Amino acid sequence: MALILIGHSNLKKRDLVVEIGAGSGVVTSALSRRVARVIAVEPDGEAVAKLRGHLSKQGCENVEVVEKDFMDFELPSEPYKIFANPPFHLSSAILHKLIENPNPPEAIYLILQKQFALKLLNNTRHYTSQLGFTLTRDYATKIRLPLKSSDFTPPPAVPTVLFEAKRIDSLGAGLSASDK
Repeated sequence: MALILIGHSNLKKRDLVVEIGAGSGVVTSALSRRVARVIAVEPDGEAVAKLRGHLSKQGCENVEVVEKDFMDFELPSEPYKIFANPPFHLSSAILHKLIENPNPPEAIYLILQKQFALKLLNNTRHYTSQLGFTLTRDYATKIRLPLKSSDFTPPPAVPTVLFEAKRIDSLGAGLSASDK
C-alpha cells in the first residue's frame, strides 16, 4: 500500500522528504527508495527502536531518524516535501505549523479524514474552512486518492483520503490547469 500511495505523489529522486510519525517504517523504507533523503520524525521511543531496526535491515542509509514530537521539530531550511499519516486529531495543528513556517514545504501529502480534507478544498461543492482558505492562497489542493479502511491496521472508523497540497510557485509553467 505504501508504494501505491507514494506513486500518487510528485516525489522525485532529488527530493528531501519529512515523514511525520514514521511508526514502524513501512512508508519510510518505501520513501527511501524513491527520494534522495528522508527525515523520519517519530516521538515514541519504542517505535523509534523498531524503526531503526527495520531501516537497518532494509539498507535505508538515506534516512535520518529524529526522536521528537513533530510540533517541536524544526523544519528544514532547504526545500522539502511532506508525506505523513498523522493522527486525525493533530491534522489541523500540523497543517498550521507547515504553512506558517518561514520555509513552507513545496508539497504536502497527508492521509486525512475525508470530511476534514474536503474542508481544505476551495470549491463551491463543499464548505471551505478558514484553514482551507489560508492553505489555498499558496497551494493547489486536491484529493489524490480515496482510501479503503481495509488498507490500514487497525482500520479507521471514518473514510480517509490521500490529500495533496502543492505550492503554487513550485508548480511550474509547463503544467496544465488540471495538473494545478
